[in-house]
Amino acid sequence: MIRAILVFNNHGKARMTKFYEYYPEDMQHQIVRETFHLVSKREDNVCNFLEGGTLIGGSDYKLIYRHYATLYFVFCVDSSESELGILDLIQVFVETLDKCFENVCELDLIFHVDKVLYILQELVMGGMVLETNMTEILTRIEEQNKLEKQEAGIAAAPARAVSAVKEMNIPQKIKDIKLPDLPSIGNLKF
Repeated sequence: MIRAILVFNNHGKARMTKFYEYYPEDMQHQIVRETFHLVSKREDNVCNFLEGGTLIGGSDYKLIYRHYATLYFVFCVDSSESELGILDLIQVFVETLDKCFENVCELDLIFHVDKVLYILQELVMGGMVLETNMTEILTRIEEQNKLEKQEAGIAAAPARAVSAVKEMNIPQKIKDIKLPDLPSIGNLKF
């Protein structure tokens, strides 16, 4: 089971955290700090697996990570998870982010955290891996984007109606109305 997913930059600033077990907020910050110190001091040519830190479970848990450009993607898992399977999951997550944001960067994670978490939820929910097929994940993301666009259209409809009424110039429209000539009242028979 996956206990936590952490994404932080080269300076240890958390860009996204998702814990699948409850930890108080101060403990979460300590876990990110400890994980950063464990992962960042390792050289690039060493294995991407290491024992979990003392705060996240010690030797019963593993930290599996990948370092891309300025970001570390770290999954803290228990012994039942396959290290290579989690490395593949990290790769799928990063490639999906890359396709969704077109060359994902640290700023995308900061300014679009809701979309990043949605993508992550398509991959992992409750600490269990749901989907690893990137085309399936991208299909779900496209469906979500369509729904968001539809909702934006519905939500914007009242504002568009108000602006259309303002642009109508109603006093001029009333003046421009052509009424037919009415017969005088004296010529009508009752």
